Amino acid sequence: MAKCSKCGTEVSKAKKTWKMAGRPDKSGKRMQLEIGLFECPKCKTTFREVLSKKKI
Repeated sequence: MAKCSKCGTEVSKAKKTWKMAGRPDKSGKRMQLEIGLFECPKCKTTFREVLSKKKI
């Protein structure tokens, strides 16, 4: 569940999801991020939210 950054409405389903590698931490390990693109049904704002993080 993601929350709209503009009006605060809960959005349950992402329009699109993808995975990307994040920046390395101090020990050199990278994070694999799963990001979702959401559209608010109330105010029609599109926003991104990190759905999961995993060390790779």
